[in-house]
Amino acid sequence: MWLIIILILVGLLLLVAELVLLPGISVAGVGALLSFAGAIFLGYMYYGFWIGSVVLTAVVLLSMLAVVVSLRANTWRRLSLNTTIDATTTPTPEQRDIRIGQQGVTLTRLAPMGKALFGEVTVEAKSMDAYIDPRQPVEAIAFDNTVVIVRRLGGRQALKSHLNQ
Repeated sequence: MWLIIILILVGLLLLVAELVLLPGISVAGVGALLSFAGAIFLGYMYYGFWIGSVVLTAVVLLSMLAVVVSLRANTWRRLSLNTTIDATTTPTPEQRDIRIGQQGVTLTRLAPMGKALFGEVTVEAKSMDAYIDPRQPVEAIAFDNTVVIVRRLGGRQALKSHLNQ
């Protein structure tokens, strides 16, 4: 009788594994079917019609219960990871208090990417139109993820920006 109970429990474990971990017809599904068939066969063979029918009924009811319990969303919600990661590896320019229209100076050559200084914050900058040499005044015109898109200040704007620093 212990062998029948063990076969039923192994069949249930394999059935749940088939439903949750290994969907599709796989080794676990075939193993569950063989385990259930073995338990039912042993019940009829060694204990007769009545015990065999009880084993058959138990296998059908327990497998239906296992299917219902394992496919419910609430069953696995307690075991699943529910935390969300909202951190970024590199802060965006907005998080670093850089505004569109803010003026800064290039630290490296923007060809078209490089480094620029806005206030006391060094950021990755991208030139939209041409290469910009180091120590040139620039203005933030847009953001692209963590990159500040800049344009070169020319004429009076450049002189005014340079005198303010």
